[in-house]
Amino acid sequence: MTLPKFKRIGLESYKPGASKLSRFRNIIKLSANESALGTSPKAKREINKKINLSKYPDSKSKDLRLNISKKFNCDFKKIICGAGSDEIIQIICQLFLKPRDEVIVPQFSFLMYRIYSKNVGANVVYAKEKNYKISVSEVIKKVSKKTKIVFLANPNNPTGTYLEKSELLKLRKKLRGNILLVVDDAYVEYMKSKNYTPGLKLFKNSNNVIVLRTFSKIYGLASLRIGWGYGPKKIIEAMSRIKPPFNTNSAAQLAAVAALHDKSFINKSVKHNFFWANKLKKILNNFNITTNEVTANFLLLNFNKCKYSANYVQKKLENKGIILRGMQSYKIKNALRLTIGNNLENKLFLKSINRIFKNV
Repeated sequence: MTLPKFKRIGLESYKPGASKLSRFRNIIKLSANESALGTSPKAKREINKKINLSKYPDSKSKDLRLNISKKFNCDFKKIICGAGSDEIIQIICQLFLKPRDEVIVPQFSFLMYRIYSKNVGANVVYAKEKNYKISVSEVIKKVSKKTKIVFLANPNNPTGTYLEKSELLKLRKKLRGNILLVVDDAYVEYMKSKNYTPGLKLFKNSNNVIVLRTFSKIYGLASLRIGWGYGPKKIIEAMSRIKPPFNTNSAAQLAAVAALHDKSFINKSVKHNFFWANKLKKILNNFNITTNEVTANFLLLNFNKCKYSANYVQKKLENKGIILRGMQSYKIKNALRLTIGNNLENKLFLKSINRIFKNV
């Protein structure tokens, strides 16, 4: 029997942070930048309400978009919702890219930017970072006649570094007007630095910037796959025409609306993250494990000055049922990414780290 020919996929698929260890029934998963405090109580109550499973969801996510527009004081018609911000990235690539176009991404950046770009035949160009921080000058150096899109997250995943307001504005100014800048605001709620401004606030009225947001992080809705994008009206209209017709399910839409308005849960999550991230950073520093300043719900742990390697510590932690994210797929040597967990998870992580370094 002849097998029909299909496109040859010459790239590695996305490998999420590990979530299981064969030796343990219960593990502490600090590998995927998930919400430390779980899901908003208001969102939980909302999805427990009756949902008619036999009916399709609202294909345009109208109620969710309306609530987003009110909360962030932005134009309802410039919002598109997707099955996580991942799907928005995919739609952007489908709409803008053709084979041999070029996409610029920072050297260490969210893997889906490059995966979706390569899926449509575009060439991905990597801009060097300086001390694990996106460099505006290095991005500009990589621009060519074929450049169509520049993707970046701010704060950046997995490095935890960020571009200041002036740097981000400088980048947009130096790029040609026909190059789309995509700014991923996934971790914006955790940011406390005064010299930082969200992409949504900076580029609300821009004609050549799309801003991404997600409900997977501080809102704790990762399993429901819900996110959104904001950009020029004509681009959003075009994206809406090619997106799957029922791409966001009813439970996700309902939960997202409720989570948006749960101020108590959001404030509690921000406070928890700021306290624990700073505490973890300080203690890890005592073992010469260096990391970025607190900008998100994770820390990139660098072991170059440490007496043990990242690989050694990772294996020791896994022997205790604790999973961190290895950085091999990001090509960052001798490093691990640590998600800020809940109180118990963080205490058990610190207890294990102390035992590893004191050889207990």
